[in-house]
Amino acid sequence: MMSVRFAAAFLAIFCFVALPAAAPARPAMVSAANPHAAEAAARILRRGGSAVDAAIAAQLVLGLVEPQSSGIGGGAFLVHWDAKRREVETYDGRETAPAAATPDLFLDGEGKAMRFMQAVVGGRAVGVPGLVAMMALAHKAHGRLAWAELFEPAIALAREGFAVSPRLNALIARSPRLAEDPSTRAYFFLPAAGADEKPVPLPVGYIRKNPAYADTLRKIARQGPDAFYRGAIAMSIVETVATHANAGKLALSDLANYRAKRRPPVCGPYRGYRICSMAPPTSGGVTLLQILGILENFDLKASGAGSAQSVHLISEASKLAYADRAVYLADPDFVDVPTASLLAPDYLRRRAKLIDPQRAMGRALPGRPALRDGRLWRSGVDISLPSTSQLSIVDARGNAVSMTTSVEGPFGANIMASGFILNNQLTDFSFVPTSAGRPVANAVAANKRPRSSMTPTLVFDKQGRLFAVIGSPGGSRIIAYVAQSVIALIDWGLDMQSAISLARHVNRNGVSELEAGTSLVELENALEELGQSVKISPLTSGLQGIRIVGGKMDGGADPRREGVVLTVDP
Repeated sequence: MMSVRFAAAFLAIFCFVALPAAAPARPAMVSAANPHAAEAAARILRRGGSAVDAAIAAQLVLGLVEPQSSGIGGGAFLVHWDAKRREVETYDGRETAPAAATPDLFLDGEGKAMRFMQAVVGGRAVGVPGLVAMMALAHKAHGRLAWAELFEPAIALAREGFAVSPRLNALIARSPRLAEDPSTRAYFFLPAAGADEKPVPLPVGYIRKNPAYADTLRKIARQGPDAFYRGAIAMSIVETVATHANAGKLALSDLANYRAKRRPPVCGPYRGYRICSMAPPTSGGVTLLQILGILENFDLKASGAGSAQSVHLISEASKLAYADRAVYLADPDFVDVPTASLLAPDYLRRRAKLIDPQRAMGRALPGRPALRDGRLWRSGVDISLPSTSQLSIVDARGNAVSMTTSVEGPFGANIMASGFILNNQLTDFSFVPTSAGRPVANAVAANKRPRSSMTPTLVFDKQGRLFAVIGSPGGSRIIAYVAQSVIALIDWGLDMQSAISLARHVNRNGVSELEAGTSLVELENALEELGQSVKISPLTSGLQGIRIVGGKMDGGADPRREGVVLTVDP
């Protein structure tokens, strides 16, 4: 059994490494999921703002123009590189369950798991939003411009209005529950033509203003995060949650007591590079490092991008890592997460030996890492939907931010308060708290943070220099999207845009999903001959990334969404 002292030493090896001195000033870059958000970040960078400053400005705009994905009614994880101090820090702004939440929150009257839509729409699934507190914590440590200045782009755009994009229009049309609540119906739809007609989703190009959101941002800009967690805005959130037909248990004290957290990063090696990401309560970093650590035992460079052999090997490694994710990863403040044991080189080598390059293993079983408390957990099922956003930023001083941000959704819980969408992140908990008589690590509990899949990631090259900033939306597929992109950058030597644009494949310990309409579909027969169960699916990743080679940056934005890359010259 691994001791506490050894576990701490193991993580220290991976997280606190001696690195060379900071590079001189250079152009800055932002890769964001919407042009308005990217321009807000660029505006802040032109004023001399830091990567954190730019991320805050971009996020506030994303909550306006991309409300289906993220906003101040949700949460986020942020990984930061301090170029001067040569240090990686991570910030946890994950939502928490209300103090009144109990393990049966998502069970019906017969003790069975609720249907997803029964759970998600309304107040029941709303957790305490963590984004505002997290942004304030990161700004206090790494901000260069005044807090209020970062709100200016979003306030102006909310007042003046923005043109509804094709993606927003399409998602409104595919989200009929939005029309059921008066607040969301009035905001996302035009009035119906007649009494018997349905309301019309906002058309492409429609100029949508949001004065309520502008007022909310103005209060937070002037008064700081307390304006969100106490007072009128907090009362609006609680009232919206409590008065819905599917009411939740959120209380004013839950918001007042919320705290964002600094957590140690989780880092590990891959082909001589160092990968740093977010530790639990997100499963992203650990599962990513497991996939990569297992694959170090195979020659993916020789297999090549887009080959049946590469897809097979990545799928098998993913099965093993996702099997462990389902059992062991949850909020570390409530569960003894065996992070060091799951990433121990010997453990990953043992897991890699389970892979047959010529034959799929079927469904993988979780491994048996060393557990300090010896407790055995059962696998739990959570429903992570692909409605999230990603910001990747490098400022002129070489500082970097990878931030993945979400309201779950699409459109969170399909309800609004004070001009913004409220999250449904509590459905990221396992609906059933026990399985076969044993507890589920990711069960609901008061003040607990639900397991996430968000995987904001930094990559350092063999000389310890910042090499890549990357992340993605996509629910539980996020981890696979980021893993494939890191492999493309390192094993196949692709630039950032090429790595992000690659055809996607995902295996979450079941079928191997191949992205519909891509060259990977041609591998279906070859993969089935290897024993893979194959499904052709739309895989809408939303990767945003920046690569740095020889002091020069190249960025990428996922063509599957509306993202852009902007360079800001010094």
